Amino acid sequence: MSVTPIDIRPVESSRDLMRFLKVPYTIYRNDPNWVAPLLAERKEFFDREKNPFFKHADVQLFIAWRDNRPVGRISAQISHTHNSFHQEKTGFFGFFESVDDYSVAEKLLQTAVDWVHRQGMDRVRGPMNFTTNHDVGLLVDGYDRPPVFMMTYNPRYYAEFLEKFGFAKAMDLYAYYGTAAQGIPPRLMRVIEHVKKRSGCTIRAIDFANFKREVAAVKEVYNGAWAANWGFVPLSDEEFDFTAKDMKKIADPELILIAEDNGRPVGFSMALPDINQVLIKLNGRLLPFGLLKLLWLTKVRRITDGIRVITMGFLPEYQKRGLDNVLYLETFKRGVDLGYRWAETSWILENNEMMNRVAENLGYDRYKTYRIYDYELT
Repeated sequence: MSVTPIDIRPVESSRDLMRFLKVPYTIYRNDPNWVAPLLAERKEFFDREKNPFFKHADVQLFIAWRDNRPVGRISAQISHTHNSFHQEKTGFFGFFESVDDYSVAEKLLQTAVDWVHRQGMDRVRGPMNFTTNHDVGLLVDGYDRPPVFMMTYNPRYYAEFLEKFGFAKAMDLYAYYGTAAQGIPPRLMRVIEHVKKRSGCTIRAIDFANFKREVAAVKEVYNGAWAANWGFVPLSDEEFDFTAKDMKKIADPELILIAEDNGRPVGFSMALPDINQVLIKLNGRLLPFGLLKLLWLTKVRRITDGIRVITMGFLPEYQKRGLDNVLYLETFKRGVDLGYRWAETSWILENNEMMNRVAENLGYDRYKTYRIYDYELT
């Protein structure tokens, strides 16, 4: 272990931010499963003028330096929306990266904890990049393949570092994997069709020609359907529009479904192509040749053969009726017709018995586990 001093510096300029964004390139230099995010997209995400998350949050980014080189990074943040909604005093850390040296991780974690403590919080939770509406959790099981779109990835030693520091498990998140070849069990198919008929609900794809109207309808369902879930943070109109704008760039409209009861939206699900299968070949850059390569890979070679079912839910009065199965079945049918060969359903809270049961009934395998940690401030 190096005895060279470790210096933790806050991110204070656009040049610092670019250094912050490039830290993972050092950590994952020889890891074939790491997927570099698009740097242009990440710069916009951290732009305090463009990302409406910053309007109701306090955020500080830090970089760890040793021998005048970045060797780690972390964010510390307060989501005022989270604390108001849950009546808590919880701070968060995220975007954690560290070389395989506990002394680096320790100083980063201590810096984030101290920053949160100074804001008067009772605990620190993470990793959250920035809230449950973004990328969350530390991968603790299932390192053998790349992550799908908007799911995290990290070295095995991160969990050891967090636990050694004093962080304790708060919640596990599960990812399930299934293939088109598995099909839907005939008995389950009959049950789902019966539920669909009895409910009176109709299922349709989102209408991109009326995108603003559709987003407004989905937003109301989203903030109502998940309100009781652990860690849920409602999205403001601006945040929802900001996220929807990015999703639309890669979305297949046939895989974004809206459930209606007499024309009223009461549920929806969203599955997106696993664009990570393309991003892993671009190394985070679209220019000068990355854009052409992206078009080639997505439009000509069509190497994206899987989807991620990101979200699915119904308004409270329509829950516990088996309607989630209806959306799963419709997504499965459409995905197969479009040529997709596999799907990941993620993430599902470990205490969400209903959604875990749905995935298991479909014959999907739980193949990855992500963990969120708490550190109590006393």
